[in-house]
Amino acid sequence: MIKRSLRWLGRAGSVVRRIIGAPDYDHYLAHMRARHPDLEPLSRERFMAAQLQARFERPGARCC
Repeated sequence: MIKRSLRWLGRAGSVVRRIIGAPDYDHYLAHMRARHPDLEPLSRERFMAAQLQARFERPGARCC
């Protein structure tokens, strides 16, 4: 019961992060392991910095 609740909360948190546009480092790591096993993934700090930079470099990508 507790395991299922924790799993559900993790999934709900992931959905909320996607909705608000927050980068999901764990999802990124899983993607890198599955699709690009030969490449070294970015550190959490570099990943967050790259996501932040990409978010503000795209004109028109924000509502305000």
